[in-house]
Amino acid sequence: MTDPLTKLTYQAVQEGKKFFSLAHKGLSTQIGQLVTSEREDRTFPVSLEVLALIQTHLDRLREIDWKEAQQGIYPTELLFDDPWFDFAQYYPILWFDLPQIWDRVSRKQYQKFDADIETSGYPSYYVQNFHHQTNGYLSDLSANLYDLQVELLFNGSADTMRRRVLAPLKRGLAEVTGDLPQHPIRVLDVATGTGRTLRFLRKTLPQASLHGTDLSPAYLRKANQLLSDLPETLPQLCQANAEDLPYRDNHFHGITCVFLFHELPPEARQNVIEQCYRVLQPGGTFIICDSLQTDDVPEFNSLLHNFHTTFHEPYHRHYIGDDMTQRLHQAGFGEVETQVHLMSKYWIARKSV
Repeated sequence: MTDPLTKLTYQAVQEGKKFFSLAHKGLSTQIGQLVTSEREDRTFPVSLEVLALIQTHLDRLREIDWKEAQQGIYPTELLFDDPWFDFAQYYPILWFDLPQIWDRVSRKQYQKFDADIETSGYPSYYVQNFHHQTNGYLSDLSANLYDLQVELLFNGSADTMRRRVLAPLKRGLAEVTGDLPQHPIRVLDVATGTGRTLRFLRKTLPQASLHGTDLSPAYLRKANQLLSDLPETLPQLCQANAEDLPYRDNHFHGITCVFLFHELPPEARQNVIEQCYRVLQPGGTFIICDSLQTDDVPEFNSLLHNFHTTFHEPYHRHYIGDDMTQRLHQAGFGEVETQVHLMSKYWIARKSV
């Protein structure tokens, strides 16, 4: 396809995902309100002006995504790298799972797990039904539904926001490795989940030595499945608590962490940052992608309130007021840059040489 046609296709796919997500959320919310005691008066109404601003930010995000692909920061094929088979397979199952979610919401059961789910050995803050997810992050069903659920939550833009870590990472890697191709570039993705970010990293950095950690064995199994069809070397996956990374000091040239910190209590946030600092080489780059915080986009403050009001996110309320830049400086990072793209915020931190 020619570039104009490719771009039109990209825009059409993104718009299709957005409208499908909006339709799903509208229908599921209406049904959920009929069968639970939850009511919209716990949330702030979203004005037409805010909806228009969301669309403006979404258009800007897509334009950045397209331009970075055209600039060769990552291959254009990543713009279309959606797990369509998974989405089609698991979307009906998502609807069958909703009654369990609505029942837990009505009963205010936020730490309920099936009898066959092993919950011992995990930090207490982790044993949660985050965003009312059945069995939290500890079941294969949860892992199979996760990517679809996140895409629906963000109106089809979750992967687009994930890809915003790629440009600053490549820039940072170029500065720290220079012209030393004989030294393999080592990159770690902390809390890799189903491996979506690792998949983007592999296609962007085909020769790099990639590593991913996660606490959930079920999500690591899913990550292994989603990464195994890539022709390059399979990333090395490891079950580990990000508060105690199993790597030697100064080992990685770059580290990414996507959508983790809003699900951690304050002390754990600091511990994870300090671990990432420890295993990062001097001059290396650490990139966090997570939720917006209060007043990043003042017009979106009501959306942040609605998020932790509607979903079970026990640490999000504290996170949105937390000074993450100060936490990075406290761990030893020097230069810290921040960016905002749609509903996500990014910290790009360098470890001083």
